[in-house]
Amino acid sequence: MAVPKKKTSKGKRNQRHAVWKSKAQVAAQRALSLGKSVLSGRAQGFVYPMDETEDSED
Repeated sequence: MAVPKKKTSKGKRNQRHAVWKSKAQVAAQRALSLGKSVLSGRAQGFVYPMDETEDSED
């Protein structure tokens, strides 16, 4: 099993954590934007199935 030979510095650890947090923030912002566009009906690059059976039951 591979083990690190030297201790990782606090700066390197904090840098990795900051990159991880920034990726999460970007992903959350994209998801919120996609959700808003789907609800408003303006989504062009996103396809989701619609249940047509509910509309034609009357």
